[in-house]
Amino acid sequence: MSFPQPKPEVPQLPQNLLRTIDCQQGAVRAVRFNADGNYLLSCGSDKSLKLWSVSRGTLLKTYSGHGYEVLDADGSYDNSQLCSCSSDKTVILWDVATGQVTRKLRGHAGKVNCVQFNEEATVILSGSIDGTVRCWDTRSRKFDPIQILDEAQDGVSSLKVSEHELLTGSVDGRVRRYDLRMGQLHVDFINSPITCVCFSADGQCTLTSSLDSTVRLLDKSTGEMLGEYTGHKMKGYKLDCCLSSKDTHVLSCSEDGHVYCWDLVEGSLMLKLPVGKAVVQSLSFHPSETRLLTAMEGRVQVWGAEPEETEEEVVVVQQEKA
Repeated sequence: MSFPQPKPEVPQLPQNLLRTIDCQQGAVRAVRFNADGNYLLSCGSDKSLKLWSVSRGTLLKTYSGHGYEVLDADGSYDNSQLCSCSSDKTVILWDVATGQVTRKLRGHAGKVNCVQFNEEATVILSGSIDGTVRCWDTRSRKFDPIQILDEAQDGVSSLKVSEHELLTGSVDGRVRRYDLRMGQLHVDFINSPITCVCFSADGQCTLTSSLDSTVRLLDKSTGEMLGEYTGHKMKGYKLDCCLSSKDTHVLSCSEDGHVYCWDLVEGSLMLKLPVGKAVVQSLSFHPSETRLLTAMEGRVQVWGAEPEETEEEVVVVQQEKA
């Protein structure tokens, strides 16, 4: 006699607000988890980059060196370095521990919208309103880029790198996927300025959000559209979208103060997270757990699947066990 398989657990969604951090750095332009999800980076309109503990909500360090608002940041796999980009046209490589500028990379002709390390943190990739992606060697003594990709016909709004592939989104309405190993370029046309691009965790799909208030899931190799997600508002702001860590859900910021969360396969809206009354500027999903960061005005919110036990509750539980 065979027993029926237990039903798979319904994946939980990060619908409980765990804490709000007042970043005190003007408007928060972007919020990002680090590689292991224990820390977060907040990019401020006051020119600063800040590093926080996610679990405590405490400020660990402030990185000052940009001349204008910071628009994006990324942490290296080993947490030893950060990179950030700014409206001041520069990319900065930082030493995490000392807070010092390791190098300031100049070359873009306009504000730099997006920045990311490759897996080994040997290269920084940056995308700019000038229509180029520049690749910088983090260890070279030369401060010139090792490669410039200038295929975009308008500003590059978003980029992601995964192993030997680079995904870029541009205001020209095109998603470009560069196979850096084969030297090939694949282009998908979406008839609206693109605000954000992502790879799925399994590497089979790409996710793009655009200013027609639509998030699209595309098959990476064929460009076939696998899903369309709508209901949110994205008409005039460069806002983030992402996939949950297990690729079960699609999430997007919205100008109506909510984060929208859809079931990836069904396309149905599973959660409309009320963040506040302003535009949800940025979001970041934890690399392995059901945790979400959102940014609105000057604050960052940390969301989880379960409400956290407070220290008092933990003490009570321990006393009961004793």
